[in-house]
Amino acid sequence: DVLNDPEAPTVGPDDADVTIVAFLDYNCPFCKQSAPHLKELMETDPKVRVIFKDWPILTEASVYGAQIALAAKYQGAYTTAHDALMAIPGTRITKEEMLEAIRASGIDMTKLQSALDENGQAISDLIRRNLAQADALGLTGTPVYLIGPYLANGALDIAAFRETVAQARAE
Repeated sequence: DVLNDPEAPTVGPDDADVTIVAFLDYNCPFCKQSAPHLKELMETDPKVRVIFKDWPILTEASVYGAQIALAAKYQGAYTTAHDALMAIPGTRITKEEMLEAIRASGIDMTKLQSALDENGQAISDLIRRNLAQADALGLTGTPVYLIGPYLANGALDIAAFRETVAQARAE
């Protein structure tokens, strides 16, 4: 289920030789620290596929961030929303700050609201599935990266991502 949820935002080819599942929260400082490194890996390694699991466990605003990022998926803008939310400095980011970051990213706000209105239940269901999957895996905090057969907790830099991907490829 973790690897095959058709509603989960995914970046990279279906025939990738390594899949990374990223459990993240938009209020997590370690997620934010890793975000540019994961983005660099996605941009430089064409055989990596990333499945994003919005896992809002830190604040109520985290849930809102996950909802608007997932709503942006309906206009093909999940990664734009994800990048905008991860780029907000600090922790305890408010709903208003998240919404402003999305607005500043150029995402169509009318389409975003329509997606929230029309797909709110599907978005909530996906978040619940992500939470259940994290619980079933025994995960305790963000970020968590499942990289091939490996589980990595905490902030990773580009070298750590590349090393773990290389180990997964060697398996």
